[in-house]
Amino acid sequence: MRHAAPRHARTPAYGPARAVYLPRLADAVASSMATYTVPLLVLGTTDSSSLTGVAFVLAWGPRLCTFGLAGSAVDRLGAGRVFRMAACARAVVVGLAAPVLLLVGDTAAAVVVMLLAACTGFLTEFSYIAAESVGAVASREAAGGAHRVQSVLLGIDQAAALIGPAAGGVLLQWGGSSGMLAAISGLSILSAVITPHIRQPVPEATPSLLRGLRSGWSTLRALPMLAYLVAGLALSNLALGVLQAATPVVLMKQLGQSSASVGLVWSAAAAASLLAVAGARIAIDRWGLVRTGRVASLITVAPCFALAHADSYPAYLLLIAVFMAGDSALAVVLRTLRSSLIPAEVFGSTLSLTVLILLLPFPLAGVVMAAVAPADLDAVITACAVLQCLGLALAFVRAGRLRPSRGKHRRAARR
Repeated sequence: MRHAAPRHARTPAYGPARAVYLPRLADAVASSMATYTVPLLVLGTTDSSSLTGVAFVLAWGPRLCTFGLAGSAVDRLGAGRVFRMAACARAVVVGLAAPVLLLVGDTAAAVVVMLLAACTGFLTEFSYIAAESVGAVASREAAGGAHRVQSVLLGIDQAAALIGPAAGGVLLQWGGSSGMLAAISGLSILSAVITPHIRQPVPEATPSLLRGLRSGWSTLRALPMLAYLVAGLALSNLALGVLQAATPVVLMKQLGQSSASVGLVWSAAAAASLLAVAGARIAIDRWGLVRTGRVASLITVAPCFALAHADSYPAYLLLIAVFMAGDSALAVVLRTLRSSLIPAEVFGSTLSLTVLILLLPFPLAGVVMAAVAPADLDAVITACAVLQCLGLALAFVRAGRLRPSRGKHRRAARR
């Protein structure tokens, strides 16, 4: 006799192309355009590397302040609802900013753009946590194919990173700020419209924000393999953040390139990342997570040291592409481990905590960029490469000695 499943046990229209992949792609392109073109807009308006660093801080700082709120909102309201609300709010904010920038002077425009960076960073955190939670559901349903689902999701993110910077740079150079902001607003609306209504069970007792943070911390402490990897990737993200903040200054001020050329660098890096994601999927099938992570670490660290000495545009583009290829392979390792180890009932809170740790280096990179003279960027990049090397080495040396403990993290989730 066939028994009917509980109403919340099934997700209507939960085909990956509609419920996971397409909204994720539209949202990721909008986020990518905002992340990479707002610093260009600030640099073009103010002609100041310090204010470009401040804009980078304002873009990432609010994401740190909202990580707990985003995780709790997903656990309370559902991933689909939070995703739609965040996308709609970003569309409104960006849409209103476009006409304002046409009416104000250069100084006021710089203030508006930096406030825009803060607002988009705040809202992107909510949409990201919600999208990751939906992707984790798809990974759990795939069971042994979790890394395949995560590689597809990361491939979508990298495809968005391929499209976003190049499109944003071209729109900014040829259509001005209005065209670029209109594209971000339109993509945000699209991602909200095509996201289906996803049912999920509501917790019997809605946890407070503080309790959610404690639960996430307890879960992460009970998973040392994941904890070491998150710590190592946090140091790697410091190098990535410095490179993201410094690239407009290095290319436009030191190498005399245009804003479209800056976008092309990150688009080429995204293309290399797509290949690395596909390769990581095959490597994990054959050699496992730890061995794949070790090789990816070497691919990431080596070009970071070389970037401090790159003196031509082709060399800089190539090294950034190799760096991002290794970083993307590491991301597949992290996402696979995260989706398989974190219990479903505390996934939102624990994911938020790991995201906080991974995002902390980005505003710090903006502070460094604002405080350091352009002539000293080479020394800063070298120092970041040293920290990255130490962090990833420790992560994968420790990871090789550990094995996932399913019972232990289940007990932590019930606390």
